[in-house]
Amino acid sequence: MKKQTLELIEKIKKDLQEMLSEKRYNHSISVMNKAIELAKIYGVDENKAALAGLTHDIAKEIPDEEALKLASDNNVEIDDFIKNINHKLLHGKIGAVIVKQRYGFDKQIQKAIEFHTEGTPDFDMLGKIVFVADKTEDLRKGPAEIDIWRKISKEDLDEAIIQIINFNIKKLIEEKRLIDLTCILTRNKLMLDRHLSYWQMP
Repeated sequence: MKKQTLELIEKIKKDLQEMLSEKRYNHSISVMNKAIELAKIYGVDENKAALAGLTHDIAKEIPDEEALKLASDNNVEIDDFIKNINHKLLHGKIGAVIVKQRYGFDKQIQKAIEFHTEGTPDFDMLGKIVFVADKTEDLRKGPAEIDIWRKISKEDLDEAIIQIINFNIKKLIEEKRLIDLTCILTRNKLMLDRHLSYWQMP
């Protein structure tokens, strides 16, 4: 990893310690480590993976009212689902703005942070890595399927994402909650990319 990246990581760590709870900070460090691990497997820039993984939740603990104001002040487009129902998805979009303003991160890292929760049909490999790293980092203790996702992610990243999304959709249905359409579109795109194998299953 580049010396410049290592120095920036140390600076960001200090910033995050002031912005996040201890639990969220430790999660961020663990996601960074998992992102680096996956980047090595899939030949993705480790520097970008480290920075995106470390900062993916930089806006996670910003109060909803402040986050909505940040979105408005920076012309961040948010749909009615995020604005009125699920503010949880806002932190990725706000986080992408913050890392651009504070650290000058490029569009690829911004996009990985923006969509790390719900996914996007336009995922690139960095985005996929941060999405999976967030859900499988080594400090996470559940759900029961997490060890399967960890194993699969080292062999087939798309399959890991599909299984994670399947689990989340099922959980939301069981809890009678609304489902963000982006999550479904991401799943469908990944399945279509695998051609007909899924459609031919009994």
